[in-house]
Amino acid sequence: MRNNETSQQVESCDVLIVGAGIAGLTAALELCQQGKRVVILERQGQEMVGGLARCAFGGMALVGTEEQKRNGIDDNADIALQDWYNFADFNDDDDYPKQWAQLYCQRSYQDVYLHVKQLGIKFLPAVNWVERGMYGDGNSLPRYHVMWGTSLELVNKTLDALSAFKAPQLTIKFEHSVDRLTTNELDHINGCIATTNEGVDVTFEACNVIIASGGFTGNLDMVKAHWPVHWQKPTRLLNGTSPSCDGKMHDEVARHHGRLTHLDKMWNYAAGIPHPEPLFEQHGLSLIPCKSALWLDANGERIGPQPLVTGFDTRDLCKQMAKQQHGYAWQVLNWKIASKEFAISGAEHNQMIRDKKFVTFIKETLLGNHRLVKQMQQQSDHFIVADTVSELVSKMNQLADTIDMDETILSQTLTDYDANLARPSAQFNDDQIRRIEHARKWKADRLRTCKPHPIQDSKHGPLIAIKVSLISRKSLGGIQTNIYSQVISNGGEPLANLYAIGEAAGFGGGGASGKRSLEGTFLSGCILTAKQAAKHICQSNINE
Repeated sequence: MRNNETSQQVESCDVLIVGAGIAGLTAALELCQQGKRVVILERQGQEMVGGLARCAFGGMALVGTEEQKRNGIDDNADIALQDWYNFADFNDDDDYPKQWAQLYCQRSYQDVYLHVKQLGIKFLPAVNWVERGMYGDGNSLPRYHVMWGTSLELVNKTLDALSAFKAPQLTIKFEHSVDRLTTNELDHINGCIATTNEGVDVTFEACNVIIASGGFTGNLDMVKAHWPVHWQKPTRLLNGTSPSCDGKMHDEVARHHGRLTHLDKMWNYAAGIPHPEPLFEQHGLSLIPCKSALWLDANGERIGPQPLVTGFDTRDLCKQMAKQQHGYAWQVLNWKIASKEFAISGAEHNQMIRDKKFVTFIKETLLGNHRLVKQMQQQSDHFIVADTVSELVSKMNQLADTIDMDETILSQTLTDYDANLARPSAQFNDDQIRRIEHARKWKADRLRTCKPHPIQDSKHGPLIAIKVSLISRKSLGGIQTNIYSQVISNGGEPLANLYAIGEAAGFGGGGASGKRSLEGTFLSGCILTAKQAAKHICQSNINE
């Protein structure tokens, strides 16, 4: 659409940013610090500033940090890049994703870690070891850092830093939906048309436009349309993001000949349950599955032959869940396991970290988070507690509205597993137990992983069954960008004046993570891509 298609109002600035998530806010901060006049347009209300970072847990994969050194972890960019390549399984022509992967590993300390520290944010002292890979092909070292205060603290501290810049240098306009980019007489992007909640169209003109509108995994139809071709399509899928993450700006960029790539690469999760207090249709909670829980099919048999264990390969968990004929699976455990291992991703159910209640956080870590287990028992019908296998099966079938769960099969499954644990540890012969014991060798995981013990042991509390299904989360693909966050055209050249950052760009290059993320590369990827865009815009102006 060209500017001669006038709307009621016209506003101008140096840089226009579409989206007030953490990527958009970080880009604005970098640009304002260099004297640029910035307008941010956000479709949601002011209470949602920061986007998904408001409710995310706040983990970051970082390399060579002080926390790693204090924990005796000798990490560097070369080791991290090798791990990244192993897990990503890039294609030969993934030039831009490879460049972003290299940049991330080389610059995560300078451009992300120090940025977060300079905002006044602390990390928890423990460094977690996630996504180790099924065969050691993931994170070869612990590098998952958790922000004290969750990523909500990152949002608030970024807003605090932005508060030093007032209009007209910085303006954030909420409830302004953008789905149309505009072009000048050279057919270069020069702004957009935004529609207010009152239905008023406003034209914004800018020297540069940054797309920071997020991914598309809140659009479940789009998720299913781009589901990996060699996987079974899920019969059940929860929304773990927001309907606002709908991919409309992806389509608009494509209309202006920007290249979309790797849309089949997604970072969904295998253990979702319906949100007890949903804000939108199919709203789900993403559980952090207990390592010591058994993953069972609808009949009560263990999913295998390789037992499913969280913390090693999330993509493989999703692939196995997609195979489930009924679209769901069960995690069966006991109260002791749940109190030590059960967690829910995000700030909402990690209040002690979010609200920085250190004493209570330590108490729950050491003695068990019985508060959260009781909360889910009361709030979620997908979280079943029972004293006997018979009672558990009855409740499971009632929830599933079937008679598929067979008491004899479930009882035998539990008995077979428990029989292994009744032997001396030198005689354990079960891959799940081996992985649990491997995880417990790292002190941070030992705090959150039970010593293997029989599930059917009354001294460890009642039995628990959790009905789980796939839940959408992050787009690993998206708008293709070069190392400066410039949008790449279908012809392979940068589109003049147009940038894409954060999840809109697949966290860099339209697919920096490849098939699998080392986990924690999302918030940090938003910061890195935002900084690259801001640097290029400012440097380009100097050169001109």
